[in-house]
Amino acid sequence: MRWFGFGFNAFGQICVQEKLDKGESSNEVKVTHPTELSSHVDRSGCCLEASQIRVSWSRRASLHLDGDSFVILAGFGAPISTEDCDISNLESHGCKDAFISETHLTLAFPDRIESWDLQKWEKSPSWCMDLKTQAESSDVNLPLVPGGYIALKPPFYRSLPGHLKARSLALGAEHAVLLTATGAVYTWGLGSHGQLGHGGLTSEEEPRAVEALWGMPMTCVTTGGWHSACISDGGDLYVWGWNESGQLGLPSRGLRKASQQNSRQQTGELCCDTSTPPAEELKEEEKHEEVFISIQAFPALLDVSPSCEIQTVSCGSRHTAAVTTTGDLYTWGWGEYGQLGHQTVTSLDEPQRVEFFRAEHMRVLDVVCGTWNTFAAAVKEEVACS
Repeated sequence: MRWFGFGFNAFGQICVQEKLDKGESSNEVKVTHPTELSSHVDRSGCCLEASQIRVSWSRRASLHLDGDSFVILAGFGAPISTEDCDISNLESHGCKDAFISETHLTLAFPDRIESWDLQKWEKSPSWCMDLKTQAESSDVNLPLVPGGYIALKPPFYRSLPGHLKARSLALGAEHAVLLTATGAVYTWGLGSHGQLGHGGLTSEEEPRAVEALWGMPMTCVTTGGWHSACISDGGDLYVWGWNESGQLGLPSRGLRKASQQNSRQQTGELCCDTSTPPAEELKEEEKHEEVFISIQAFPALLDVSPSCEIQTVSCGSRHTAAVTTTGDLYTWGWGEYGQLGHQTVTSLDEPQRVEFFRAEHMRVLDVVCGTWNTFAAAVKEEVACS
């Protein structure tokens, strides 16, 4: 399995491109083309591919689970040399899962949970919790930990009601989406952009069931900056929250206006008379105003690809990516840093397939969105001989 990244790369989260005389790296800020991540070479000379990727705004953590498991950091504060980029000084060897924020890296071991302060780089973790039983260890699915979860801000350990029986948890900028063992979805936190899915813009201090999804078991949940998404047991994708950049895949008025303005500037229409009087243009906009969605406060069914189901989904700050059961990757939303993978910096308010993987005869298996970038795992598909 090979991992590719595209989008925001100012700190070398995707690739370190060249070194300056003073030992500093010069990175291309925008990577618009899917670029394969460098493999880690161990002391025996073997190339080790990452099993999972965890990302924050300025960092990437690659989790290697084959053999002696460990974590490698890339991005802000990470060593420039790829020969010395594992965090052995943080004693990551033997970890089974990882969760990264801008300030802390949390590691799950068979017998304990550790959080390391990435701003201080101390020789011991800033927080630790022992796992007393094997059952507790098997229940860890970061940021979930036995009895609660690890938050992005202090206090890092937060408890959860025991009756929820959480299966997975996704943390957004200021809200959370939880999936229970029965497939129910609960949300809490800031609700100012409809990201909680309860039909309003109010916040919730405690987990509250998303009633619009009640009775439809879900298999996957994810959050972005101010939007959320989940996949049903049947492979349907539901989205809700803020749609300012088209991140819900629904018509965005601001995005369409910006696109029209750019198109006119490129064709020189702004410098000459248009065939349609301004008054009539305004009337046309008013006719279609109801189709534009700024905030979707209830979960909405999004038809990404009419021919197949959705396998997994991930949300960035203002963009979204989904993998179909046929192994295609679709992206949409804010594309200013190339995080949509279409070799442009154009934003989109409808899903579009990333053609790179199809052209390379690759099947996408997983996708992880960073705040302003995207990482996809793919394998080569065998091409039948004619």
